[in-house]
Amino acid sequence: MRHPEQQYLDLMAHILENGDRRIDRTGVGTLSVFGAMARFNLGKGEFPVLTTKRVYWKLAVKEMLWFLTGNTNLQPLLKENVRIWSDWPLDKYRKAVDANMSQVEFEKRIVEDDAFAAEWGDLGPVYGKQWRRWAGPDGREYDQIAGLIETLKTNPTSRRMLFHAWNVADIADMALPPCHMVYQFHVTDGRLSCMLYQRSVDLLLGCPFNWAETVALQMMIAQQAGLELGEFVWFGGDVHLYLNHLEQAREQLSRTPRPLPTLKLIRKADSIDSYTIDDFELDGYDPHPPIHADVAV
Repeated sequence: MRHPEQQYLDLMAHILENGDRRIDRTGVGTLSVFGAMARFNLGKGEFPVLTTKRVYWKLAVKEMLWFLTGNTNLQPLLKENVRIWSDWPLDKYRKAVDANMSQVEFEKRIVEDDAFAAEWGDLGPVYGKQWRRWAGPDGREYDQIAGLIETLKTNPTSRRMLFHAWNVADIADMALPPCHMVYQFHVTDGRLSCMLYQRSVDLLLGCPFNWAETVALQMMIAQQAGLELGEFVWFGGDVHLYLNHLEQAREQLSRTPRPLPTLKLIRKADSIDSYTIDDFELDGYDPHPPIHADVAV
C-alpha cells in the first residue's frame, strides 16, 4: 500500500524538477508550480503529520487554537512559546524604530510589556478576526465558525458550509494576507470531511503546519457537531520551495516515510472555544530528525 506521505514527497520532487524559477515578494526567490492536491482518509487513521522530518505539531495546534479565539495580537502566542508569527512585526519594528533589535529581545518585550505588545504585537485583521468577527457592512460582526457548526447540526447536506479569511477591504492592514484562505465542509454517512484551499504554500516549512492544524480543527468541529471523521482534502495554488530550502528538500526526499501516528481528542469540550492543547494526544510518532530552514519574510 502506498504511504500517504508520498503525496507530499512526490510534490516536492516535482517542484525540484519542474518548478518555475521566480522572484517573489520576499526577494529570496522560489521554484514554483501552480495547482496541487493531496487527500487523506482520517477515518482510517491517516493523520498527515510528516514522518520524514519532525513536525512540531503542538505549535501548529496552538496556532489554530489562537485563531479560534479571534485574537490578532502576538502576545498570547509567544506566551505559549509559539514564535512562527514573530518575523513580520519584528521586521516592521526594525524598519520603523530599531534596525538592530534581536528577535529574542523583541519577543521578550512583547511578552512582558503590554503597552509594547499593543503597539507592535498586533498583526492586523488576520485569520482569527475574519473567522470569528467578520465585520459586515451593516456594522454587525459575523462568527463564521459558530455559523458553520450550527449548520452542520441542522442542515448537514448544505453546500454552503464554509468559511474564509480573504476579506478584500482588510487585506492592506494584515501583517500577511491569508494563505490558507478557504475551508469547506461536507458530511457523508455521519462523517465530516474538510477541504482546504491554500493560495500560497511554502512547501517545506508552512505546509506541514497547515496540514496538522487543519486536521486538529476538523477534529474539534466534528466533535462539536456530533460527527465522525471523513477525509481531509488539500488544494494548493502557488506551491513553492524557496531557493534557500532546496538542499533541505533534497535531504528530506532521501528519507523513507515511517508509519503515521494517530491524533485524538481525549475529552469533549463544552464548546469550540473551550479546547486546549492538553485535549490532544498523539500516539506512535517516530519521525526522522528535524530539518532546519529560515523563514522568508
